[in-house]
Amino acid sequence: QVQLVESGGGLVQAGGSLRLSCAASGSTFTINALGWYRQAPGKQRELVARISSGGSTNYADSVKGRFTISRDNAKNTVYLQMNSLKPEDTAVYYCNAERLAPSLYDYWGQGTQVTVSS
Repeated sequence: QVQLVESGGGLVQAGGSLRLSCAASGSTFTINALGWYRQAPGKQRELVARISSGGSTNYADSVKGRFTISRDNAKNTVYLQMNSLKPEDTAVYYCNAERLAPSLYDYWGQGTQVTVSS
């Protein structure tokens, strides 16, 4: 089992910045990729950014150039630096850990609210 605990959400004005953190514990050796998803009211959960165990990253088009995902393997922590925030970035942000073995499985954090005011 893997447990994920997010922190760093909050209220910020448009154009501002926030950094989200997600600390993983438990069977962290089973984790392959780590990522951040978000879900706005009335919308489906969507991928924001993902980083593989080798450090490869991919981003949603809507956040490219503004958000940066990184991971500290020694601390089992993944970060999401969010700059130039827009009101449309308002959502609950969820940390995700992808396990490949013994079977594909996704772990989720409890979510952290990010609200961007205009």
